[in-house]
Amino acid sequence: MCGRFSLRLEPQVIRHELDRYNLPVNEWIDQDQFVPRYNIAPRSLAPVIRHSSPKNSSRLGMESLEDSSHQLVMQTMKWGLVPHWSKYEDKSLNTINARSENLVSGGGMWNSLRGRKRCVVVCQGYYEWLSKGKDKIPHFTKPKSGHLLLLAGLYDSVELQDRTDTLWSFSIVTTAASNEFAWLHDRQPVILSTQKDIDQWLDTSSQRFLVGMVPKEVGKIGMESSSFILPISVRKDGIEAMFSKQKQAQATSATKSTSTMKRKHDQVSPKSTKILATKIEDSSDSDIEILEHHPPFAKKKKI
Repeated sequence: MCGRFSLRLEPQVIRHELDRYNLPVNEWIDQDQFVPRYNIAPRSLAPVIRHSSPKNSSRLGMESLEDSSHQLVMQTMKWGLVPHWSKYEDKSLNTINARSENLVSGGGMWNSLRGRKRCVVVCQGYYEWLSKGKDKIPHFTKPKSGHLLLLAGLYDSVELQDRTDTLWSFSIVTTAASNEFAWLHDRQPVILSTQKDIDQWLDTSSQRFLVGMVPKEVGKIGMESSSFILPISVRKDGIEAMFSKQKQAQATSATKSTSTMKRKHDQVSPKSTKILATKIEDSSDSDIEILEHHPPFAKKKKI
C-alpha cells in the first residue's frame, strides 16, 4: 500500500530532475494548483506525467490511441481516482491504489484504464507504517541518491454534475512487496527505476484492445500464429509481462542481497535512524533507503 508520499520541490527543480530520466515534459497543465508538500495525503493535488491526448477526449473519458501524441505532459491531478462514468464523486471509494494483480486479470473498474491511461507519479519518496504490536511506526522510503522516485500510476478524467470543470485524478499501482520491503509491509508501489521501465509503462501501443482482445496482427492476410487466440495481456509485450519482469528482477536482486540484508537487519538498533539501505538495480541511482521518520502527521489516516 502507498498512503502518503512527499514532493517538497519547486516546479523548476522537478523539471530539472526529470531530465535525468530523459523525460522531455513539454507542458505542465495546472501547474499553479500544485503546492509542494512533505506530506501529500489522499485527495491532495500532485503532478503526474502522461502522454498528451486530444482535447475533446475528456468528456467521454476516452483517448483515441490513433490520434494521441507521443509528447509527454505533466499535469496536476487529484490523488484518488474517480472513474469517467461517475456522476458524482464517491468519497467512500478507495482508489488511491490499484493492485497490479487486478490489472493483469482485467476485471473491475481498472479494465478500461490499464491499457490506455497510464501515468508516472512523481515524488521524492513514500511513507509506510510498520506495525509493532499496537503501535504503527512511520518509515520513509526514498532513493539513496536523493533524486526523484517515479511510480507507475493510472489516471482518468470525468465531468461531474456538481462541477463546472473536468476532474482529473490518479491512482498509484501497487504490487506484492519484494523481499527487501516485506519486513515493512506486504505491499509496495511499482517503482519505475530505469528509462526502460518508464518507456515500457507509458507505451500503450501493445494494449490496443478490440472485441475479444486479440492482437492486431490477426488482420494481416497470410499471418498465422497460435498467439492470435491468446489474450493480449499474456503476450510478451503485454501488461502481465511487465509485472512478471519486475517480479523476476526483484527476485534476482533479493537472491544477491539476502545474506547482506540479514546481517544489516540484525545489526539495526531500534533507535537507529537509518533502518535499511537496499539496492534495487545495479545502478547507484536506484539505491533505496528507508528511514524511521515521522511525517508532519504521524498518525496514519484510515482509508
